[in-house]
Amino acid sequence: MSEKKIHEDQKYIDGLLKNNSFIIQAIYDKFVPKVVNYIKQNSGDSDKAQDIIQDTLITIYNQASEKKLQLTCPFDAYFFLLCKRKWLNELKKSSNKEVTINEAVLSKGDEAQELAFETSVFGEKQALFTEMFQKLGTACKDLLTATFKIKSMEEVAKSLGVTYAYARKKKSLCIGKLTELVQKSPKFNQLNN
Repeated sequence: MSEKKIHEDQKYIDGLLKNNSFIIQAIYDKFVPKVVNYIKQNSGDSDKAQDIIQDTLITIYNQASEKKLQLTCPFDAYFFLLCKRKWLNELKKSSNKEVTINEAVLSKGDEAQELAFETSVFGEKQALFTEMFQKLGTACKDLLTATFKIKSMEEVAKSLGVTYAYARKKKSLCIGKLTELVQKSPKFNQLNN
């Protein structure tokens, strides 16, 4: 695959990562009204739109901080497609009524759709991981949480009051259990297809 050029709108991703209030305000001023209108036109209201927008911004932040998200398309198209996808997923979840979607507002662009899809899948995988992580026992959750925060296993063992060998063995078992829970989940197969 050829190297894709980073879009000048990468400044919005970088601004989110740095919690730059000017950039965040610019996102709300420039891009949010379009999303709010879309959601209102498609069975939603302002409150639901704000929830979708917040959730999308958190997903983008997580994708950028954990996967070094590089924007290769306009932020407008990327942000709108992510919000749209989250809104459609929300409608599907609560769908006892028929859903009518007004497609006239949609942004076009293959790169935006590709990036939005990747970020959406990332968010869904993260949610699945979190859900399965909560099913682990307290000892596993404490140990894994400590290893996420502290890089040295010696320090992790010391902080938990266990031996280094025990901490390493237990971490391996906990990761194995978490992997098993994730892979047995029906959502896992949906995300990998």
